[in-house]
Parts: sequence; structure tokens; C-alpha cells
Amino acid sequence: MARYHASVCRLCRREGMKLFLKGDRCFKEKCAIEKRNTPPGQHGRRRGKIQGYGLQLREKQKVKRIYGVLETQFRNYFARADRAKGVTGENLLCMLEKRLDNVIFRLGFASSRPQARQWVSHGHVLVNGHRVDVANYQVKVGDEIGVAAHTAKNPFLQASVESVKGRGVPEWLELDSENLKGRVVREPQRGDVTYPIEEQLIVELYSK
Repeated sequence: MARYHASVCRLCRREGMKLFLKGDRCFKEKCAIEKRNTPPGQHGRRRGKIQGYGLQLREKQKVKRIYGVLETQFRNYFARADRAKGVTGENLLCMLEKRLDNVIFRLGFASSRPQARQWVSHGHVLVNGHRVDVANYQVKVGDEIGVAAHTAKNPFLQASVESVKGRGVPEWLELDSENLKGRVVREPQRGDVTYPIEEQLIVELYSK
């Protein structure tokens, strides 16, 4: 576990921003990027500025790491976003936001997206009363998301729900913390994605 924490800290420092891969720790002073906001390595402070293709590639990798998506999955999301009406980059981010594992994290039922994926894959998550164990399931407006009865008293779940009070729930979701339920009240919009992401760089990368 310590090795995992160290590796994700290096990822955040390499990107120069919080990727929120360590759950609640990222919201506290213990976050490594708060202590030392420089790239890892002996010569981290002297690394040259990335430009062009390297900048576009790094932006794509950053978004993949934030949402925990593999390369093939990410490429498929982009293809769907490009075919959909509207701005391709914004469509892409909204599709990633509507992933079930992300919704579980956003509602505070998990302290991190990896933990949220575990909840989903182990069958602890219900959508409209039915068990869904596919992390990339796309939620829709009106969907009700909850947890299985045998999971409700899990101490990790209880701690996560308590901690969400500090980071809040996005406006496109509605949380009923007492009954451990959430609801999708509208489609997510670009303004709901609060991470410093330049999605146009990803569009330029795939447009080559």
C-alpha cells in the first residue's frame, strides 16, 4: 500500500497538479504535491518545458489517470464523443463523468475512483434497484444510484459518505446521505468538471 501511495504521488508531481488518485488524502495537508510541487527525480526542478505533441500526449495521459481509463477505452470514448452533437472535447469529459465508478466517487460512496470501481465490480452498487457490476456503465438522467443492503453498514462506506461533506457533490447529482442514495438530476456540463483539463489538446492529438 505504501508503494502504491508513493507511485501515485509521483504521478501527481510529474503532472504538476492533483489527480485525486488517493481519495481524501488529496484534500488534506498530507498530500505530497502540497509539500513538494516539483517533478520527481534529482533534476526535477530543471526539466525543460514540454511543447507540441508532448503537451497533447501528457494531457491525454492525465485525463486517463484521473478517470482510470485504459487506452482502448479512452480511444472509444473519443470516437463516440466525436460522432455526437456538440463540442467533441466537452462531450468526452461528460461521458467520462457519467461512468458509474465516477458517479459513485462523486456521490461520496467511495473515497477514490479505484475504490469506487471495486465497489461496482464486486456487486455492491445498484442502479434503479438493479445490481450493476460494470464500472463504465453510463448513467442517465433520472437514474437512482444506491448500494446493496449488506454494504450499507460497511465502515469504509460510512467514512466516505462522511468525508464527502468536505468536498461536496456536483450539481448534476443529488445525494441522500441518510438513505445512501443518489440521483442524476441533469446531464453533466463542462463547468462541472473542476480539474484543470485542456480537452482541446486531446482533440488536437487525435485529429492528427
